[in-house]
Amino acid sequence: MQIYFSIICVLTDDNECENATQPCGEHANCTNTVGSYFCMCAPGFKSSNGQQTFVPNDGTSCVDVDECSNEGTVACGDHAKCENVDGGFNCSCKEGYQPSTGKLQFKPNDGTSCQENPEAKCVLYKDCVTEHVNKTLAEIRRLKTPLEMLQEINRNTLGPLLPVDVISYIEALSYSSLNTMQYSVPDNEALRNTTINVLVSTVNNFLQKDKITIWEELPVDNQRQSLTKLLHTAEQATLLMSQNFKRTTQLDANASDIALKIFAFDSHHMKHIHPHVYTEGDYIKISPRKKEEYQPNGTVAVVFLRYSNIGSLLSSPKNRTSKDSSEQRETVSSSVIAVAISSNPPTLYELEKITFTLKYTKTADKDIKCAFWNYSADTMNGNWATEGCELTHSNSTHISCKCNHLTHFAVLMSSGGSVGVSNYNILTRITQLGIIISLICLSMCIFTFWFFSEIQSTRTTIHKNLCCSLFLAELIFLIGINMNNNKLICSITAGLLHYFLLAAFAWMCIEGIHLYLIVVGVIYNKGFLHKNFYVFGYISPAVVVGISAALGYKYYGTTEV
Repeated sequence: MQIYFSIICVLTDDNECENATQPCGEHANCTNTVGSYFCMCAPGFKSSNGQQTFVPNDGTSCVDVDECSNEGTVACGDHAKCENVDGGFNCSCKEGYQPSTGKLQFKPNDGTSCQENPEAKCVLYKDCVTEHVNKTLAEIRRLKTPLEMLQEINRNTLGPLLPVDVISYIEALSYSSLNTMQYSVPDNEALRNTTINVLVSTVNNFLQKDKITIWEELPVDNQRQSLTKLLHTAEQATLLMSQNFKRTTQLDANASDIALKIFAFDSHHMKHIHPHVYTEGDYIKISPRKKEEYQPNGTVAVVFLRYSNIGSLLSSPKNRTSKDSSEQRETVSSSVIAVAISSNPPTLYELEKITFTLKYTKTADKDIKCAFWNYSADTMNGNWATEGCELTHSNSTHISCKCNHLTHFAVLMSSGGSVGVSNYNILTRITQLGIIISLICLSMCIFTFWFFSEIQSTRTTIHKNLCCSLFLAELIFLIGINMNNNKLICSITAGLLHYFLLAAFAWMCIEGIHLYLIVVGVIYNKGFLHKNFYVFGYISPAVVVGISAALGYKYYGTTEV
């Protein structure tokens, strides 16, 4: 018997693309073949060796293709720009244009085009602004209650805003908060508290740090007018809602860039309640006039508001014209605080004084003052004023003030050509050190030219007088520059500085004349010339100073004594 055996071998391909994790590396696709496999870069990427296919571990990687670098291959369309991303690119509209489909990012040939945004420059044209304001007011008037209006404005101002939106929604906020609340203040305490919180949140939407750049796009007049209306609206609307509290109340409502505190009480609690606020380093307190008797059944509402980011908007414009370029620029160097009081009857709670301490938000300057925002409720135009306010104390971090009226308060810093206190002290020490070194060197020169007879000549005589003039000018400057507490001494110091500096320039001129005479070889009488040198070097500066002092003596010295 014969037995036969046979062996059948079945071969199957090993799919390397499935058995390994990313065998081709990042941004590459693996393609399996019989007995092997190869790699290709994903769309939007290309191989580093320039070949369409490659094998793993040969040093080839897939790098991003910058489609935006070749404008000929990418056509995003007119008024659009290309933005490269890993594995592709996106198109977006340039500033001042908006996509027709509403998509911020789009692809070429998907039906999206960039159209001019009519509202982007609307703020420059009065008719356009008026139309936009009327449209916004019409939308708000459809709502019935102040809370609904505030909620609608709050929703519409949460995101990015255009300059014209700032103007329009502040007008709408003023209408919803002042016009409607006069007749429909919520009686329900919970509803009233909700309305106050929504008001604070809405005002905060306009004043957040990322919105400040939008304000700066407005013309200065529109900027200040709209901001003043916003501050006025926040203050008056809060007062309106605070008058209907049925019991003694203290309410806080805070947002990222605004803080509100309300005190509401009746005449029976006036002696025991002392309205004050301490927040983020700022302190403010009001002191009413003392009375022997208080009227019964009266009510009082006191509102405190603190704004942390509006100082730059209320500072003097940076782009001054040549007409006022010599004036000092006033910069708000603290937060802005507001205090408002409403009492029924009006004579129940009368202000005696308000005291506040504010923390500097910028390096304190030598010239600081307490100020208030003085504006007209009719035109909403305002400016900083100091009447009725006085500085009581200041240090390197805080300033304390006292005022006899209510409004919005802040610390102003005049920064025309001055520097901060710390920088001022450093520069003063550097100047003093430089002058002392110069005086030492000048004294050595004077000693050499005066006592070494072997080097005596016309040239050394000129050098000696020049060094003496410079030495005296610098010595007077070093000693007298800070003696400005006396008007007479300050004026004498200024006159002497004027004289000796002119004398130094005169002797420099003489040195040039002498050098010319030597070069051209002119023969001259040394004795006669020396006498004229002294006349020109010392008498002529005295004549100039004398005439200047006679015609404008008040300009010698300083007015800040």
